[in-house]
Formats: sequence, structure tokens, C-alpha cells
Amino acid sequence: MGSSSILVIYTGGTIGMVQDPETGELSPVNFVEISKKIPELMRFDLNIETFSFVPPLDSAEIDPEIWIRMAAVIKENYSLFDGFVILHGTDTMAYSASALSFLLENLDKPVIFTGSQLPLGMLRTDGKENLITAIEIAAAKENNTPIVPEVCIFFQNRLFRGNRTTKYNVEYFNAFRSDNYPHLAETGVNIRYNRSAIIYPPETGKLKAHTRMNSNIAILKIFPGITRELVYAIYNIPELRAVIMETYGAGNAPTLPWFISLTRGAVSKGIIILNVTQCATGSVDMTQYKTGKQLQDIGVSSGYDITIEAALAKMMFLLAQSTSNKEIRALFNESLRGEIN
Repeated sequence: MGSSSILVIYTGGTIGMVQDPETGELSPVNFVEISKKIPELMRFDLNIETFSFVPPLDSAEIDPEIWIRMAAVIKENYSLFDGFVILHGTDTMAYSASALSFLLENLDKPVIFTGSQLPLGMLRTDGKENLITAIEIAAAKENNTPIVPEVCIFFQNRLFRGNRTTKYNVEYFNAFRSDNYPHLAETGVNIRYNRSAIIYPPETGKLKAHTRMNSNIAILKIFPGITRELVYAIYNIPELRAVIMETYGAGNAPTLPWFISLTRGAVSKGIIILNVTQCATGSVDMTQYKTGKQLQDIGVSSGYDITIEAALAKMMFLLAQSTSNKEIRALFNESLRGEIN
């Protein structure tokens, strides 16, 4: 690994936070403080350099402009480094990893997101092991080729495809899971890569970092007792381009006449509606029940087994690339970066 260079991009998050002794509040510090707490980094036979966002961001503050900045930093440094590790807060990490998977086209180097549930300064922190292993995975090569040339999340002994991952746990160190896709690696005494699950890009050419996202979208979560007024208000948001509809089970929603009428009206005025299940595991299949079939009949598109985080990122990405609803719907039927089965 001696010749490998890794860029660690510090955006903020719990891993680099310190606790105010008086208030107990956590706030981010700079990466220099972090590297002082992990002298083990010096033992890698690697060239590790760092780039810090100023000021560091709590991940609740992350938005599409920050995603575009992250992609730009990778693009600017792409020829200089063999892999990238992004330190990021856990709350929106799955959104950011999903977004970067779409923004970075023709990626053939590892981009590994990681962070921690406890700050590095705390005795029982999970951050040290997460960062050290993320760097090792980002540098891992076989026959001079990166083993995992994808946007991933590494957390608590497991490596996941970024756009297949959801944060599900605020209490324990295993904060993330990927219910509809196997993990890409598991770490113990050794790092065991699940090569059959990793996407290896064809020789497609130069990295392209896209610079636009369109966030004129809304999420409509279906629930028992949902009102006509709520649905009407969402469908009539000015400049709305798309709605991600979180439905029950295999893609089911009420068949109330007002609900079907409002949804049909939204589709007919050019709003793309994507059907994503509220379930953690499984896929939308609108042919299975009458309640789903009605949505399909009025022009609602299937999100298949996509996560809500990846659905949001993919929609923002596609809306920025194309004004053609037909083209966007067609691309939702395709797996662009391994985000759907």
C-alpha cells in the first residue's frame, strides 16, 4: 500500500465534535484536533492528506449545495489521490452518500463515508476504528485496481453501498443497515470483501462531477386519516416538479375518490410522482393489489426497492439533468448506480 494516497475530507459531524464543559453541547472542531487523537494514522504506509470544510457542519445542516461542493473537491483532487474518505455526521450520511453516487459519474476510485456515534475525544468512541478502517478500505487495491470503486458507507465493521443505506439506530454503534442489498465488506481480524456485490465500472472514461441538483420536490407520507387538505397543499406547492409518495407495503395507498382525483390531476399537470414503500425491506409492486394498481393506472411511477434517501437524491439529480418527464420516468426504471435491483 506504500504508494497509495488518500484524501480525508472533513465535513463535520460527531466524530470531530468536542463537548462544552459548561453546557454539555457538542460542536464541531477542525481536523487537526482529530488527527492528534489518532496517532495510529501515522503508522499507515500511506500518504494521507486532509481537506476541511470551514466551518465544519453538523450533518443536519447539509443540503444539495454541500453535496455539489463535496463532489467538486473530489473532482479537483481526483488525479492526485487513490481514494477518498469523507468524515460526515450520521444523521444525513445516507442522503449524502446517495447524492454523491449520482453526482460522480464514471467513478472508478473508492469514496468512503464514515463518522461515529461518539466523539473521538471520548474514551469509548467508535470513531477511531471507523476512520482507520475506512482509510484502509479506500487504499485497498488488487492488481493495482481499487477493490471497492464505489461511494460507500463504512460503519461498525460493515461496508455498505452508499445509495442502499439507511440510518436506523441512534443508540448503538451499528447505526446503519442496507436491507435490500448485501454489504460489500465485513471487517474482523481480516477485511472480507463481497466481490460479487461490488460494481466494477466499465472503461467509461473520465470522472464527471455534476454541478446541479433540483430540490423542487416534496415527500408525501401516506398515513391512516390523511386529509384532502394536506394532499392538495403538497400537490399545489409553487414550482413543484416531483413528489416521492411513501406508501404502505408493496406500494399501496387509499382509493378514496378525492385522493385518486388529486393525484391524477397532479400527474396531468406534469408533476412526477414516485411510489416508494414505507417498509424497510422489500419492493414496490403496483400490480399486486387493487390499491397499488389504481396508482399505476393514473401515471404514478414505481420506485421498486429504492431507499427514501436514494429516491430523493436520484430525483434531485435527474430533475437537474432533464426537463423531459418521460426521460426521467424511464431513468427511474433503470439502475444508474446500483440503487435498485
